[in-house]
Formats: sequence, C-alpha cells, structure tokens
Amino acid sequence: MAMISVQSLVKERKYPFIFALAILLVSATIFFLYSNNFQSLTFSLGDLQKSNPTTSKPSQNATISPDTTQNVDDANDNTKSDDSNDSNSSNDHENNNTTITNIDNNDQNNLLIVDLKIKWGACKGPVAVDYIPCLDNFQAIKELKSRRHMEHRERHCPQPSPRCLVPLPNGYKVPVPWPKSRDMIWYDNVPHPKLVEYKKDQHWVIKKGDFLVFPGGGTQFKDGVANYINFIEKTLPSIEWGRHIRVILDVGCGVASFGGYLLDKDVITMSFAPKDEHEAQIQFALERGIPATLSVIGTQKLTFPDNAFDLIHCARCRVHWDADGGKPLMELNRILRPGGFFVWSATPVYRDDERDRNVWNSMVALTKSICWKVVAKTVDSSGIGLVIYQKPLSSSCYEKRQESNPPLCEQQDDKNVPWYVPLSGCLPRLPVDSMGNLVGWPTQWPDRISSKPPSLTTLSDAEEMFIEDTKHWASLVSDVYLDGPAINWSSVRNIMDMNAGYGG
Repeated sequence: MAMISVQSLVKERKYPFIFALAILLVSATIFFLYSNNFQSLTFSLGDLQKSNPTTSKPSQNATISPDTTQNVDDANDNTKSDDSNDSNSSNDHENNNTTITNIDNNDQNNLLIVDLKIKWGACKGPVAVDYIPCLDNFQAIKELKSRRHMEHRERHCPQPSPRCLVPLPNGYKVPVPWPKSRDMIWYDNVPHPKLVEYKKDQHWVIKKGDFLVFPGGGTQFKDGVANYINFIEKTLPSIEWGRHIRVILDVGCGVASFGGYLLDKDVITMSFAPKDEHEAQIQFALERGIPATLSVIGTQKLTFPDNAFDLIHCARCRVHWDADGGKPLMELNRILRPGGFFVWSATPVYRDDERDRNVWNSMVALTKSICWKVVAKTVDSSGIGLVIYQKPLSSSCYEKRQESNPPLCEQQDDKNVPWYVPLSGCLPRLPVDSMGNLVGWPTQWPDRISSKPPSLTTLSDAEEMFIEDTKHWASLVSDVYLDGPAINWSSVRNIMDMNAGYGG
C-alpha cells in the first residue's frame, strides 16, 4: 500500500481524515506516557501501603521508595547514642541505582521486582558493634509516654530501614568450637566486661587472659548449675529431664548456663533476656552455642504460640508477675502446655521479710485464680528455695471458680498470632481435638520427634502433612545438606531456620 502524504491530503481537502489522524497520534502519545507513569505509580503505592502510619507496628522489611529524597545517613540516625554526632553509614542515596522489572507470572497481578543497588558501609557510632535496629531505636524510645511496663525494652523498628552493616569487634576470632565453647569463649568476640565486674562474686562469667570463662555459677546456683538442675528433678521426679520434659523456656536467662547444662539432659531450652544494662547476656549465650533470643515480658505477647513449652523456668528474673492485673503470669499460662510446670526460684519463696512476704501472698492469690497448683516447694542446702507450679490438665477448675476473674477468653480470641499483640487479661481455653477431647501430653522423647504433635489434631490433613514433611527433611538433610554443601558441620553450632515449618 502506498503511503499517503499529509501534503496531498491537504490539497485534496480531506480535513476530516486529517483530524482523525491527529486525534489518533495524540491518543497514542498519552497512552504511552500513562503506561510508563502507571508502572512507577504502582511501585509508589505499594511502598505507601508498606509504610502506612496507621499500622500498629511498622514492618521491619519495608522497602525504601526509589524517589525518596532523604539521605541514607539521616535514616541511620537511630543507631546513634544521644550524645553522638557520627553518621552511621557512609552510604549516599544519590549513588543508588534502581531497576524495576515487570515479570509475567500468569497471575492477574504481575510482580514488580525492585533491585536497589546500595553502597553499603559499616555502621558508625558508639553502639555500632552491638547495633540492633529495632531495639536501638533511641528516637522512638525517647518519645514513649511510659516506661512502666518495660515498653523501652520492646521492639520499635525504624523507618526507613537502616542501610549499614554491623562491624566486627576489634580482634574478632573464629569462635571456640562446641562443646568447649559452653565453658569458655574468646573475650575479643564479646568484649563486654560490665557483667564480669557486676557478678564477680557469683561466678556467672570470669575473664581469664584472652578468654571469658563460664564456671556454671549464678545468683541462684551457689553450688553450680548442674547441681541446681539435679535438685529440681529430685524435688519433683516426674519432671524426668529429657524424656517427659523436652522443651523449656528460661525467662531472664542471664548468660544461659541453665539452658547450656540442660543440653546434657537431652533438653532444648530457649533462653531469653532483654537488652538492658547487661546487654551482652544473649551475645554470651549465642557465642557459647546455646539457643537464646532477645525479648522481654512487657506490654506485648511473647513470640511463641499457645501451649508450646513443657516447662518454664525463672531464677531471680525480676519480673513482677502480679503487675497489670497479673498479665505477665497469664502470658506464661498461655504458652505453657496443659499439665506443664513453672519453676520459680526467687527470694519470696524462701525469705520472710515484709517485702518478700507481700510478693509471695500476691503470687498465692494470682496462681489460685488461674488454677495453678503447687506441686513442690523446698529449700536446698545453700539456702536457695524454689516452688514448682503445674498448669491444669482439665477445665474443671475453671468451671468451679467462685469468681471468673480472670475470665476465660472468647473463642475468637484464641489465635496464635503473638507478633505485636498486647498482653491478654483472659485465660485461653484448654486445647481440644476434633472430637472435643482435651489434648494430652506429647509422646516421650525420642519418639516425640516423629510422632504427630497433639496440637495438630484439629487441623485438616495435619497428620499426613506432618509425616510427609518429616520424610522430606529426613532425606534432604541426609542426602543433600550433610554430604552436598562444602560445610564442615563439626564447626557449625548455631543455625537459624528462617522457614521452620514443622521443624524438620
């Protein structure tokens, strides 16, 4: 077909055709420009949704929009102490290159993949080596209206996310291998002498030359933590470490010696403590090779599901269990499985001064109201005492209470969604299976590792999914992980599984 020139159209006075052609060209241009802008607009709206200020807690993984004009150094101000003027990153936001790729994945909503090429630098300032963004957000902590319930020890994630890398301590060495690391670690890897000085008479940790040594002492472990562990089992033989009791939570763990020595008993302990004036406690624990995390019982639920732990332990953990109507103790009740134990080793158990007596009386009233019963109470040869409570195995006690205070939670409240959820003032109902029967105690270890967990009984196809997951990981670990990657597993102690599933 021959091309028709605009000049010939004018000569032939075909003005309607010229007008239609002009409208077509303008429409095509507008469509082209709108398509490009729509792609950018989609990205920006996504970012706005991620950083919506009406959300109760911001996402710690929020993406920085490519048109952000704030300098990255300004975004890292939260890593400074109050008197520091150092910037925490050498990044320059102007050097970032942003690439947006539209992927067709046969879905109605195509994915937008954003590649932010960021010039990473080391965090700076006096807290750089120990910097934890969501806990060292000094600006957010300053703006808190209260610190009464440990709000300042909870997570407050900065927005936008910091763009700096935490530097290694000076003189950092390859960690001491397990099991030797339980008893000694390199001082340069965790160079924090404050706890050494503060607890020097209690043998938590001692500095010897280039090492920090952990002799197994503690405020409540005057005869050593191994002796203390045996003392608990002797006080209540049904605890039966490693068979009946397998999964433990240690509240206010210190340097986590309790959990470290329980490993000898085939017991897995999750130890936790807040990042406070003894901020290195969890660093000590992880460097030693003992599972631990930073947390606090403040205003929010702990990040564990209901009915999770066989036993919870607290040795002088300085938690006011009766605070705020007893919500801290009710949080332990939530995560303790039916029939589980709470071991409380604290001065109100074995001292008789007015303060300790008042705390003990409050604890008696509170535990009675939530149907916990005392199954053992004793004092050892060193003068240290403990009491062991047990959570009920049936709901009969709840029904017989003269006052429903605290009340039972409504069914819709029974949700395993603990992230950024306020502490509850009600008692969760005991779990039942699909037939309405109360869930029993798990199979004894080691059969427990491959038997269906009782908590799965109300889920559809749960048993089949669990069995398939167990088989999958058994073969994958033995055939691929142990023999495939160039990893010397004898040098690996602490691993974080970022998508644990059933824990296979």
